[in-house]
Amino acid sequence: MKKLKQVYLDYNASTPIAPEVREAMLPFLEKHYGNPSALHFEGVHGKRAVENARKQVSTILKCQPSEMIFTSGGSESNNHVLKGVYSTFRQKGNHIITTTIEHPSIINPCKYLESIGAKVTYVRVDHFGRVNPNDIRAAITKETILISVMHSNNEVGTIQPIKEIGEIAKEHDILFHTDASQSVGKVLLDVKELNVDFLTIAGHKLYAPKGIGALYIREGIDIEQLIHGAGHEGGKRAGTENVVFAVGLGKACEVGNESMEQNEHVRALRDYFWQQLKAHFKDMVTLNGHPEYRLPNTLNINFTKRIGQDILTTIPQLAASTGSACHSGEVTLSPVLKAMGVNEEEGKGAIRFSLGRYSTKEEIDYALSLIKQGY
Repeated sequence: MKKLKQVYLDYNASTPIAPEVREAMLPFLEKHYGNPSALHFEGVHGKRAVENARKQVSTILKCQPSEMIFTSGGSESNNHVLKGVYSTFRQKGNHIITTTIEHPSIINPCKYLESIGAKVTYVRVDHFGRVNPNDIRAAITKETILISVMHSNNEVGTIQPIKEIGEIAKEHDILFHTDASQSVGKVLLDVKELNVDFLTIAGHKLYAPKGIGALYIREGIDIEQLIHGAGHEGGKRAGTENVVFAVGLGKACEVGNESMEQNEHVRALRDYFWQQLKAHFKDMVTLNGHPEYRLPNTLNINFTKRIGQDILTTIPQLAASTGSACHSGEVTLSPVLKAMGVNEEEGKGAIRFSLGRYSTKEEIDYALSLIKQGY
């Protein structure tokens, strides 16, 4: 039997490792094995590689290399900021502001901090999944020590007004963090323009391996370490540097920075996909997320009167995702869509299609044919 063709449209969940990234990593898999902290020739090799990678990562954010530390991924970076700020500035205040649509690596650490004395305000978003900066301003109290708002949402792709929120944070002398895991490499980012003090990067959303991430910490800010040990990463994060993966993330950022214009091609494919679905299904499909302030690769739509997972189950050749959960036959609406006020019956039919650097029109056309059959 002829093997079925497969189409991968789940880039927001994880990207493949780019060929350029793989090539950059190979020497450190095959021969350069020294500990970067060692003073001999092999250690020097590793140290230079890590510092070059740090420079590559800093370039995509337009910051100084000394402001970047490598982590194990987005979850560690987010935990480092939330727990580090709370631990360091607990005497100043105990209030944190975030939103109702954050990733679990923000929501769950916040719930943990609440269990040990923190007060957390979860600001609501509008029907497009966008927070109103004035609502952030209204949530500020004398006890507020941190605001954390994701740059773009992983499910619907909505981009938040980070610059405006950052200005509010500055006015009130409050530290500001953004989780940009989904945004890096897809849209231009400048930490100074965004007015952020911390910014999270996750490697596997950026054509680098899983298990590597980075955290921007603005110069002059010192927060408690999440991982204690020897004085790696400028004393900010203990643990022998993961040279291989750091090199991979560095190269991924370099490639992403140099190929930013490819995102317009991805946007065109995404819009073509949506137009074709709309033309065929008409009012049986509706869009989730902001029509304008949205990542160029993300398309989250509701298939009316259907269950999103049921559709995907009938077309195993297509890799996409749904935020809804199914337990004992009951379908639970995605927390993000629920926070956006999406009708429950409608939202159960939601599917997220996320395109990437290697998506083609041929793949989109094939996906369209599969969806039409599966519906």
